[in-house]
Amino acid sequence: MALILIMAAALWGLGHLMDAPRQARWTMIGLLYVAVLAVHVALPQGHPLRAATGGSAGEWLVLGGLLGLVLAYRKGLARVRARVRPENRPAEAQPGTFATGEIDRYARHIVLREIGGVGQKRLKEASVLVVGAGGLGSPAMLYLAAAGVGTIGVVDDDDVEGTNLQRQVIHTDARIGKPKVFSAVDGMRAVNPHVTARPYRRRLDAEAAADLVGAYDLVLDGCDNFETRYLVNRACAEAGVPLIGAALSQWEGQLSTYAPAAGTPCYECIFPSAPAAGLAPSCAEAGVLGPLPGVVGSMMAVEAIKELTGAGEGLRGRLLIYDALYGETRTIALKRRPDCPVCGDRPAPA
Repeated sequence: MALILIMAAALWGLGHLMDAPRQARWTMIGLLYVAVLAVHVALPQGHPLRAATGGSAGEWLVLGGLLGLVLAYRKGLARVRARVRPENRPAEAQPGTFATGEIDRYARHIVLREIGGVGQKRLKEASVLVVGAGGLGSPAMLYLAAAGVGTIGVVDDDDVEGTNLQRQVIHTDARIGKPKVFSAVDGMRAVNPHVTARPYRRRLDAEAAADLVGAYDLVLDGCDNFETRYLVNRACAEAGVPLIGAALSQWEGQLSTYAPAAGTPCYECIFPSAPAAGLAPSCAEAGVLGPLPGVVGSMMAVEAIKELTGAGEGLRGRLLIYDALYGETRTIALKRRPDCPVCGDRPAPA
């Protein structure tokens, strides 16, 4: 039987190379099948030709029947699909255009003078990469998806844990143990099925960061370690992609937009080196107020929408600090460092 199946595959492949129609290829295979059946019916038991074709007439009839059922099912399904009324078919929007119902979905944006229809179309055509699917990335992704940002990528290599759910609102109890990027994609699609969500389950290195950052219009950094922050900052500076970075500590959060290509400082201008061990404990070590990442992550989404639509005045060249314990917000002006190894002035080549 294996020999005949190999011959059938060879006939199909030969027909494909000769650009023969699919119907002609199925006809050749059908003739081969009929010939095999004829051999098993006409020749006596033990004949060399029957042995060469393998199996028995009954086995070949069962195989043919199963194949016939599959083909009949596919043909019937195609007929049912063809009879579906056009108004009942799912809407197929072209890239960058709005599907049925999207205008109503974003109506509260469109009536805003600073955004309007033009700004909403910019969001639809925009792409944002979110580094970290944790406390900051969770609310940022939910609001970016709800706002109608066309493409949202998320990179993270962790899995959802029970301890995350106190503040990482994009994940659910049912998704404990699931990779965070896939859980985040589920959360975004549940909010808005019209967005394209791209999961990247990996730890960033220099090569991967450069490849990913260059494919997006804007990057949001909500990671929880300094090594990745410096890596993402360098990749954004080299690619000329604006970076919105935020960080948390117990009751306090900070946020800024770094765009050295437009003359603002980069992250390394402001924080030239990571703090000494013990001076910046992680959330697991020092604790963090549950709603605080929601507040700061939502601010990241606000700044992202302003960057993409050109509305208002963003946080380029300014660091916003939010103190949840005392209900205070203050802003600090930032300046570039000429000796910054990432975006500082470099001597002209000799």
